[in-house]
Amino acid sequence: MARRTFYSFHYKPDSWRASQVRNMGVVDGNRPCSDNDWETITKGGDEKIKKWIAEQLDGKSCVIVLIGANTAGRKWINHEIIKGWDDGKGVVGVYVHNLLDSDKKQANKGANPFDNIGYGNTGKKLSSVVKAYDPP
Repeated sequence: MARRTFYSFHYKPDSWRASQVRNMGVVDGNRPCSDNDWETITKGGDEKIKKWIAEQLDGKSCVIVLIGANTAGRKWINHEIIKGWDDGKGVVGVYVHNLLDSDKKQANKGANPFDNIGYGNTGKKLSSVVKAYDPP
């Protein structure tokens, strides 16, 4: 059975890199959000963003966090991770700093976003159970 995937990433700096990952053909049925769509969504305020994220996660089996230079600690990245985790979806991170952006440049490796999120009443970080892969 094919996985239906939600990609979480820092939009402005990493949308080009996220597009490369989507276009690899590994995951089907994941329509990218256009600049105009994202602008409209964000102008609607926090509740509209939460609703959009919930709708995008509906029917998905996993969340892939594409980790760029400034992904960790971002409000909506954290929300997407927590929502996916709480909904029982698979959650994994993949560093994308080595992929080229539209200017043919790589980025600096960012921090692990799962280090910022605890889980349960254990006091442990989500990074102790959720993997973040750093491909060569």
